[in-house]
Amino acid sequence: MGIPVTLSTRISSSTPARFGVALLATILALLVARGMNVLAGGSSPYVAELAAVAFSVWICGTGPAFASLALSLLTVDYWFIPPTHSLRIMHTVDWANFLAFLCTAVVIVAIGEANLRERKRLQIAAGALEEKVRERSRELVHANHSLRQLTARLLNLQDEERRRIARELHDNAGQALSVLAMNLGAVAEDLSRLTKTADKVADSASMVRQMSDDIRTMSYLLHPPLLDEMGLAPALKWYIEGFAERSKIAVDLECSKDFGRLSREVEIAIFRIVQECLINIHRHSGSLTAGIQIACSDSYVRLEVRDNGKGISPEMRNQMESGGTLGVGVRGMRERVSQLGGSLDISSDGAGKGTRIVVRLPATEIGLTQEAARTAG
Repeated sequence: MGIPVTLSTRISSSTPARFGVALLATILALLVARGMNVLAGGSSPYVAELAAVAFSVWICGTGPAFASLALSLLTVDYWFIPPTHSLRIMHTVDWANFLAFLCTAVVIVAIGEANLRERKRLQIAAGALEEKVRERSRELVHANHSLRQLTARLLNLQDEERRRIARELHDNAGQALSVLAMNLGAVAEDLSRLTKTADKVADSASMVRQMSDDIRTMSYLLHPPLLDEMGLAPALKWYIEGFAERSKIAVDLECSKDFGRLSREVEIAIFRIVQECLINIHRHSGSLTAGIQIACSDSYVRLEVRDNGKGISPEMRNQMESGGTLGVGVRGMRERVSQLGGSLDISSDGAGKGTRIVVRLPATEIGLTQEAARTAG
């Protein structure tokens, strides 16, 4: 059905072409009927011409179909109805066949016209539907773009809020606790003769020092100053050492010694991704070891985090392959990587074979930052 519709669409663009195709089909049908007249009898021209009329109305339209019908009436009367080579009809049977042919042809043209109108209506409806689909697609693309911008803004605000809270904890609460610890130490010295009181004060001072250390650690975990002052490699080394001590998970960090400074956004993204990966390993994998490898080239930074834990279950793998995520943490990692124009791949060989996360981020500023570091050194 698609081929005739396509052919009709091409022919309908030119009126002479429509009439020419209809008349050509009628003439070909007449020639075929004349050749088969001896074998098929007197009814063969009517059958062939009905086919020509049907073809004309289907492909060329109503006007060319009526032209085909008029030419068919003239040529059938002239060539096939005795006496031939004249327009007279002498016998009643010939008149009946002639009128039956005319009525049948008119019915075919009427059906074809109704079909053409329905086809045009469907084409108009399809065009309107396609336009609505394109409009909805544009709206969806715009909505996705706005959502990505909002997500990027939220991530940036989260990093800035962490930085502010870390600075407030370090500058205000940390310093106040340090002064309080010194005051309590002085009081403990003055009350050294009172053993019980001195012991309580000493215990309180120890608790204050512990609280000060906890606040300092919390401040550094929220946003380590080393990340701004010395770069990604020292900050990751400090964080991994603390994580290994607290979680009892042996973490192996592979990073080249001449690893230079990256842009602030890339360094923050890599640090947060490593944080999230190690937290997931500690909570979910059950692995006692983890490996982190960071390498850079002229155009990108590659981060790989792997463990030897439980791996990803088939249900979770199906969820990931169908477009789902492992949770809010993984969704946040994907958004960070997407905003920087990178890629994130999560793979697992099966249950009990561990998980591997590979991140690639563009790093066009590496060469400049390394050159600046060498110049400063």
